[in-house]
Amino acid sequence: MTKTIMLACAGGMSTSLLVTKMREAAKKREIDVNIFATASASIPEEVEKNNPAVILLGPQIKFQLHKVENEVEVPVDVIDMKDYGTMNGDKVLSLALSKIK
Repeated sequence: MTKTIMLACAGGMSTSLLVTKMREAAKKREIDVNIFATASASIPEEVEKNNPAVILLGPQIKFQLHKVENEVEVPVDVIDMKDYGTMNGDKVLSLALSKIK
């Protein structure tokens, strides 16, 4: 069964490249996942629409972690700033997978 990973940042734009890198890493590792990015303001709607297994927040919105955790019933974590800055799709994919029940 395909698991969905949602990334969120201030506008949803800076995480788009990271989504591409994560998809490449998943393909290399032969992992069946659906990965997408959204703006933090759209998290509740996107959770309802896409039913993600995990939500990862960009480091620039880590201050919203507790707010998001209270809004959703899925694991939420913050992407490491170094992994985000270097667009390390493999490490961020590993983080997401480690949070999925």
